[in-house]
Amino acid sequence: MEISEAKADVFWLAFRSLPKKERHIFIEKLFVDKEFREDLIDTMILVQRHDEPSRPLEDYLAERK
Repeated sequence: MEISEAKADVFWLAFRSLPKKERHIFIEKLFVDKEFREDLIDTMILVQRHDEPSRPLEDYLAERK
């Protein structure tokens, strides 16, 4: 296990150990952070579009012209 993965596991376990009300408070604080909220939205879009076929950037740029 990599160090970053181990750190993530520690935070995840700490979060899961919080009472439900405190988890909600923590999540609300995350969503107030604009940069985090945008990163989360970007991540969810990537997850949703994971199975879509990819295409070269040049093809996309040519299509936009």
